[in-house]
Amino acid sequence: MEDAMAVALRQWRQVLPDADLDTIAVIGRINRCAALLQHAADTPLGRAGVNRAEYDILCALFRVGGELTPGRLARETFASGAAVTKRIKRLEDLGLVARRADERDRRVAHLSLTDSGRDLIRGLLPEQLAYENGLLSGLPDDRERQLAELLAELLLLLEGRLGGMIG
Repeated sequence: MEDAMAVALRQWRQVLPDADLDTIAVIGRINRCAALLQHAADTPLGRAGVNRAEYDILCALFRVGGELTPGRLARETFASGAAVTKRIKRLEDLGLVARRADERDRRVAHLSLTDSGRDLIRGLLPEQLAYENGLLSGLPDDRERQLAELLAELLLLLEGRLGGMIG
């Protein structure tokens, strides 16, 4: 059985037989997996009325357990400042996030979860984790750990080369 990238690679080899396509095999598969997982992982989130990017903001605030500035949230969620601002506005409108102005510098905002936001994450997180575990349940545990290790190695490499470009 072939994945979609195997078909694309075969096509590339026909038109560019001498090209080194190893990176297409890796990056193409990562991108395809990310797109499929993003779409599939949004199912419990959609029922809760938030998208993946908003969920990431809520989870960052939950796991840190205190207040974060928009800049810190951007770094925590690998998003641009403008994207975080847009997401925070929507989460404020939903009553899930509260904003407090800094006492010394009114231009600085401190963001935190409201009680409703904490309740949403406490209820949604187990459902989301179960759903995501189900998505990967076809991989044996040792292969899942191996994949996680390989992806961690790749992530460190990319963060070193591209990390400053995010946000």
